[in-house]
Amino acid sequence: MTGLLKKHWFDLGGLFALSTLLFVFLFAARLSAYQTVLWLSLGSLFLHQLEEYRFPGTFPGMINTAMFSSDRPDRYPLNMRSAMLINIGLGWGTYVLAAFLAERAVWLGIATILISLGNVVAHTFLFNLKGHSWYNAGMATCWLLFLPIAFFFFRFLSREHLATPADWAIGIPLGILLNIAVLASITWLKDPGTKDAFPRRSLLPKDR
Repeated sequence: MTGLLKKHWFDLGGLFALSTLLFVFLFAARLSAYQTVLWLSLGSLFLHQLEEYRFPGTFPGMINTAMFSSDRPDRYPLNMRSAMLINIGLGWGTYVLAAFLAERAVWLGIATILISLGNVVAHTFLFNLKGHSWYNAGMATCWLLFLPIAFFFFRFLSREHLATPADWAIGIPLGILLNIAVLASITWLKDPGTKDAFPRRSLLPKDR
């Protein structure tokens, strides 16, 4: 079961994205604007990961090559196991909690949106500059989903005066730390002897 999850957690996320969109559609009248944005933010995360790991799915090969100059881009330092742990643990965990808690934990909502904006910066500038490319897997959803959702999120925060000084004081540092933790976790979870290699389709064309 664990092996199947390692290979298909992002496909499962794609199904969760559809379920999330259906949930928002069916319960739109009961959701506040703030709640709606956070549920859509969760759905956008699922779709972002689907772009990274399935369509086109070359994020693993790109990150290992561009950011870490790996001679084994199919498994080092990012491998299937660490990718699953990072994306489900740090990604799904924080975004789901932010959506469920909504106005009760605005600071967590701020942190997750900063993760999304961190992805926009990383995919648009960092990864392309390091990889000498104009596109990398995950960049499209950053611009089409993460960026507009972040705009509406901060617009609602400002309009409804939802965030207290404490929310900002907690949310901003937490968002920065989570962005750092996502990249740092790749190094923390590296395993030179791992057998959890990504399939050839996950590599950049030049490395297949």
